[in-house]
Amino acid sequence: MKDLLRRIVVLTAGLTLAASVAGAQAPAPAPPGGPLQRIAYIDVQRVLARSAAGVAAREQLEREKATMQKEMEGKRVELEKLREELEKKGALLTAESRREKQDQFDRKRRDAARLADDFQKELEKREQALLQKVLQEVSGVIEQAGKERGYYLIVEKRGAGVIYASPEADLTDEIIRAYDRQAGSKGPAPATPGPSKKP
Repeated sequence: MKDLLRRIVVLTAGLTLAASVAGAQAPAPAPPGGPLQRIAYIDVQRVLARSAAGVAAREQLEREKATMQKEMEGKRVELEKLREELEKKGALLTAESRREKQDQFDRKRRDAARLADDFQKELEKREQALLQKVLQEVSGVIEQAGKERGYYLIVEKRGAGVIYASPEADLTDEIIRAYDRQAGSKGPAPATPGPSKKP
């Protein structure tokens, strides 16, 4: 009987000691609002679509695209005139003149196709550069918000493959406002040169 009592006392003391050690090592209570305030997400596409800098970048790209389309329209009209001339007057021309006109038409059509391809590549390059600039600036804003508010983790909603996210964890609108404030304090962005035309 004494042996049993001794074991119970030792076991109780051990449990009490374990509980006190666990209590000493227990993490600090979660901040008000719980874990949602420690993990957040950003929808970068929404930042690009709604922030002042993102909208300005898109507008600039649209202006450059319109300029390119205007030039391509001029090439199309020129080709259309040459084609009509070949169809209407081709029978009246000598074989040599007709061949020269056809060669001229083919050459201009190839040049127009190359120009369209160059414009497309230039536009993609410009878009990539402008959006990369916006993303670099936004990443600084996100990092600052994360440090100030004590987040453990901020993920990009689409890139991280988030399956479910509570609206309370969405920092996107806050980041857009902070980014717009930061961009406003720097003043207007310098104009960037238009697309380079190839001869």
